[in-house]
Amino acid sequence: MKKLVPVVELKLPILPNMELIATQTAEVIANHMDLSEEQSGEISMALIEACINAFEHSKTENNVFIHFLIEEDSLIVKVIDQGIGFDKTKVEIPKIENKIGKNERKRGWGLQLIQALMDSVEFESNGEGTTVTMKKNIKN
Repeated sequence: MKKLVPVVELKLPILPNMELIATQTAEVIANHMDLSEEQSGEISMALIEACINAFEHSKTENNVFIHFLIEEDSLIVKVIDQGIGFDKTKVEIPKIENKIGKNERKRGWGLQLIQALMDSVEFESNGEGTTVTMKKNIKN
Protein backbone atom coordinates (compact mmCIF):
# COMPACT_ATOMS: atom_id res chain seq x y z
CA MET A 1 0.00 0.00 0.00
CA LYS A 2 1.38 3.40 -1.02
CA LYS A 3 1.99 5.84 1.82
CA LEU A 4 0.01 9.08 1.54
CA VAL A 5 2.11 12.22 1.13
CA PRO A 6 1.10 14.86 3.68
CA VAL A 7 0.16 18.15 1.99
CA VAL A 8 -0.17 21.58 3.59
CA GLU A 9 -2.05 24.14 1.49
CA LEU A 10 -2.19 27.91 1.90
CA LYS A 11 -4.37 30.43 0.10
CA LEU A 12 -2.81 33.90 0.36
CA PRO A 13 -4.51 37.14 -0.61
CA ILE A 14 -2.29 39.59 -2.43
CA LEU A 15 -1.60 41.90 0.49
CA PRO A 16 1.69 43.36 1.78
CA ASN A 17 3.92 40.87 3.61
CA MET A 18 1.68 37.84 3.03
CA GLU A 19 4.77 35.93 1.87
CA LEU A 20 5.79 35.88 5.53
CA ILE A 21 2.84 33.58 6.31
CA ALA A 22 4.27 31.15 3.75
CA THR A 23 7.76 31.31 5.28
CA GLN A 24 6.42 30.73 8.79
CA THR A 25 4.60 27.66 7.53
CA ALA A 26 7.76 26.48 5.75
CA GLU A 27 9.74 26.83 8.97
CA VAL A 28 7.24 24.70 10.91
CA ILE A 29 7.34 22.03 8.19
CA ALA A 30 11.16 22.13 8.04
CA ASN A 31 11.30 21.60 11.82
CA HIS A 32 8.86 18.69 11.51
CA MET A 33 11.11 17.15 8.83
CA ASP A 34 14.29 17.74 10.89
CA LEU A 35 15.82 19.87 8.14
CA SER A 36 18.89 21.89 9.02
CA GLU A 37 18.65 25.59 9.80
CA GLU A 38 20.50 26.26 6.54
CA GLN A 39 18.01 24.19 4.50
CA SER A 40 15.08 25.89 6.23
CA GLY A 41 16.56 29.31 5.44
CA GLU A 42 17.12 28.39 1.80
CA ILE A 43 13.52 27.22 1.45
CA SER A 44 12.23 30.41 3.07
CA MET A 45 14.32 32.67 0.84
CA ALA A 46 13.26 30.84 -2.32
CA LEU A 47 9.64 30.95 -1.18
CA ILE A 48 9.78 34.70 -0.54
CA GLU A 49 11.14 35.26 -4.06
CA ALA A 50 8.51 33.03 -5.67
CA CYS A 51 5.67 34.68 -3.73
CA ILE A 52 6.85 38.22 -4.49
CA ASN A 53 7.13 37.32 -8.18
CA ALA A 54 3.57 35.99 -8.14
CA PHE A 55 2.27 39.02 -6.23
CA GLU A 56 4.05 41.61 -8.39
CA HIS A 57 4.16 40.10 -11.87
CA SER A 58 1.19 37.77 -12.31
CA LYS A 59 -1.31 40.64 -12.48
CA THR A 60 -3.85 38.41 -10.80
CA GLU A 61 -6.45 39.90 -8.52
CA ASN A 62 -7.06 36.47 -7.04
CA ASN A 63 -5.11 34.60 -4.42
CA VAL A 64 -1.74 32.89 -4.62
CA PHE A 65 -1.72 29.26 -3.52
CA ILE A 66 1.17 27.50 -1.80
CA HIS A 67 1.30 23.70 -1.55
CA PHE A 68 3.88 21.94 0.60
CA LEU A 69 4.24 18.23 -0.19
CA ILE A 70 6.11 16.44 2.58
CA GLU A 71 7.86 13.42 1.08
CA GLU A 72 10.11 10.92 2.80
CA ASP A 73 13.29 12.27 1.22
CA SER A 74 12.30 15.80 0.12
CA LEU A 75 10.01 18.77 0.48
CA ILE A 76 8.23 19.99 -2.62
CA VAL A 77 6.83 23.52 -2.58
CA LYS A 78 4.47 24.75 -5.29
CA VAL A 79 3.62 28.43 -5.71
CA ILE A 80 0.57 28.79 -7.95
CA ASP A 81 -1.01 31.94 -9.33
CA GLN A 82 -3.86 32.45 -11.79
CA GLY A 83 -2.23 35.37 -13.58
CA ILE A 84 -1.06 36.22 -17.07
CA GLY A 85 1.88 33.81 -17.13
CA PHE A 86 5.35 34.53 -18.46
CA ASP A 87 7.99 33.17 -20.82
CA LYS A 88 11.07 32.29 -18.78
CA THR A 89 13.28 32.48 -21.87
CA LYS A 90 12.45 36.20 -22.18
CA VAL A 91 13.39 37.07 -18.59
CA GLU A 92 16.61 39.06 -18.72
CA ILE A 93 19.28 38.58 -16.07
CA PRO A 94 20.30 42.04 -14.84
CA LYS A 95 23.89 43.14 -15.28
CA ILE A 96 25.41 43.83 -11.87
CA GLU A 97 27.53 46.69 -13.22
CA ASN A 98 24.33 48.50 -14.21
CA LYS A 99 22.97 48.24 -10.67
CA ILE A 100 25.94 49.14 -8.43
CA GLY A 101 26.16 52.80 -7.50
CA LYS A 102 23.12 53.75 -9.57
CA ASN A 103 19.57 54.65 -8.71
CA GLU A 104 18.27 51.68 -10.70
CA ARG A 105 16.22 49.10 -8.79
CA LYS A 106 18.47 46.52 -7.15
CA ARG A 107 16.13 43.68 -8.07
CA GLY A 108 15.68 41.22 -10.89
CA TRP A 109 17.60 38.13 -9.74
CA GLY A 110 14.64 36.28 -8.20
CA LEU A 111 14.48 33.36 -10.66
CA GLN A 112 18.24 32.80 -10.48
CA LEU A 113 18.18 32.98 -6.69
CA ILE A 114 15.35 30.44 -6.46
CA GLN A 115 17.29 28.04 -8.68
CA ALA A 116 20.49 28.49 -6.66
CA LEU A 117 18.74 27.85 -3.33
CA MET A 118 16.69 24.79 -4.24
CA ASP A 119 17.75 21.35 -5.51
CA SER A 120 15.39 21.52 -8.47
CA VAL A 121 12.98 24.11 -9.86
CA GLU A 122 10.39 23.85 -12.62
CA PHE A 123 8.32 26.65 -14.13
CA GLU A 124 5.01 25.92 -15.83
CA SER A 125 3.32 28.98 -17.26
CA ASN A 126 0.61 29.94 -19.71
CA GLY A 127 -2.07 32.60 -20.07
CA GLU A 128 -4.01 31.08 -17.18
CA GLY A 129 -1.26 31.24 -14.59
CA THR A 130 2.09 30.04 -13.39
CA THR A 131 3.20 27.20 -11.14
CA VAL A 132 6.69 27.24 -9.69
CA THR A 133 7.63 23.81 -8.31
CA MET A 134 10.65 23.86 -5.99
CA LYS A 135 12.23 20.79 -4.41
CA LYS A 136 14.60 20.58 -1.46
CA ASN A 137 16.15 17.17 -0.86
CA ILE A 138 16.69 16.01 2.69
CA LYS A 139 20.38 15.66 3.43
CA ASN A 140 21.38 13.76 6.53
